[in-house]
Amino acid sequence: MVLLVEVRQISERFLSAFEMTISLATKVFLSFMITLLLQATPVMAATPGEVIEGGVLRDAVLYGFAGDFRRLSELHGKPLIINVWASWCGPCREEMSSLDRLAQQYDGKQFNIIGITTDDDADAALRFMLQAGVQFANYHDHELTWENMLGANRIPLTLLIDAHGRVLKKVRGSRQWDSLESVRFIGKTFGVKLPGSVE
Repeated sequence: MVLLVEVRQISERFLSAFEMTISLATKVFLSFMITLLLQATPVMAATPGEVIEGGVLRDAVLYGFAGDFRRLSELHGKPLIINVWASWCGPCREEMSSLDRLAQQYDGKQFNIIGITTDDDADAALRFMLQAGVQFANYHDHELTWENMLGANRIPLTLLIDAHGRVLKKVRGSRQWDSLESVRFIGKTFGVKLPGSVE
């Protein structure tokens, strides 16, 4: 009987130590994993078919709000700024007036500017453009073709495209596009001197 009690006590101590070892190992492992996750740089998942910086955009149809359409290739020959936005996106709405002012000064001259909305509701996008007095050309991405190709998993997204359709820069987040700093950035990216951006 004494032997059985001793074996039982030894077993209980062994199990207790084993459980503590597992718990400690688990805690060490979890701590290590959390540290790795916290130190990792954020990597955004690419959208299906995304064209990265340096790649050439595929020719695709841009659908207007009045039933009209055009192909991207019709805009080749001049550098192009594409702004991807939605009417429900606060930062998109915030930067839209600066894009419109930029377009009034440079659109069709040194480069072209277009907007592409990812709104599910085209009427909501059109209402916003009318309320904001947006004058530059905008298109509706009702099939997610542009959202995926441009990599617009976060908006606003603005792309600077060369005259042949090559993606030079992708700028995520809101910006004052008609500011001196932005105009210089655009000129430098496109390799052109822009009036109003004197160094």
